[in-house]
Amino acid sequence: MSWFEFDWVDAFCDRAFGGNGCAVVHGGAHLSEHVCMAYVRETSLVECTFTGPSDVADIRVRYFLASREIPFAGHPTIATVAAMRSRGMIESDSLTLETGAGIVSIRLQGAQIEMTQVAPQFGPHVPADLVASAVNLPADAIISPPQLVSTGLPFCITVLRDHKALRAAQLVEGPLRKVAEAAGYSGSDMAEPFMVTLEGATDAGDTFSRLLLAPPSPPEDPFTGSATGAMAAYLWKYGLMAKDSFVAEQGHDMGRPGQASVTRVGPADAMTGIRVAGQGHILMRGQVDLPADAQ
Repeated sequence: MSWFEFDWVDAFCDRAFGGNGCAVVHGGAHLSEHVCMAYVRETSLVECTFTGPSDVADIRVRYFLASREIPFAGHPTIATVAAMRSRGMIESDSLTLETGAGIVSIRLQGAQIEMTQVAPQFGPHVPADLVASAVNLPADAIISPPQLVSTGLPFCITVLRDHKALRAAQLVEGPLRKVAEAAGYSGSDMAEPFMVTLEGATDAGDTFSRLLLAPPSPPEDPFTGSATGAMAAYLWKYGLMAKDSFVAEQGHDMGRPGQASVTRVGPADAMTGIRVAGQGHILMRGQVDLPADAQ
């Protein structure tokens, strides 16, 4: 057993109990997958990160769900940098992170933490009626062809007609598996529909989104930074967002309002990256005693 310093951070918000929580375990990148996943389950959070030294960037970050390791995630990136900054571990206004999705560049601008997600990759379209069945909505609630998009982690971007449809959505696991199969992720719980409306939750926002999750994760993600980048790329590619930079909102109906500013890098038909920026609030910190391995 070894003691590790950790910070519990609410990401994409500037106050306690907003946005999306993430526990950052400093120096824990060498821990086994079993231990890391067990820690996520212990916290009941959607994701946690484990940091360590890197030969190719300023720091290495590993990202875990309760069920598996993933290459990248947005709100844990904001949380990790906020935790490091709060401990005086960042000496400049920029740094790089080694992730499973490649090198992620970070820029600090006052309280804002901006990450540049990798260039979007556009995967297969998924039939709208199939996606609608996975979230228990009529097919006409979807107003643009759903498509798998990744800026480090793939999501089935699904544009809904209004807030009423967004709030009515409920995950149905059987059809969700069929969505994953259609998207090329057979046998996986990847490719959950990231639902977005073209109207903010508040007057300050331009979009309002939800992400429903399958077990063993919690049923809904309060704010999803990686999906927000993929969603923004989709909106720009298909001419659904006129602004080069906009405000994305998520989590308000959960009582955990979150907000990010999203900026396109490059023209809409040849994007080289997506910048997603938000704040992080350190909610608690302490030490955790973790085993060398766990089953």
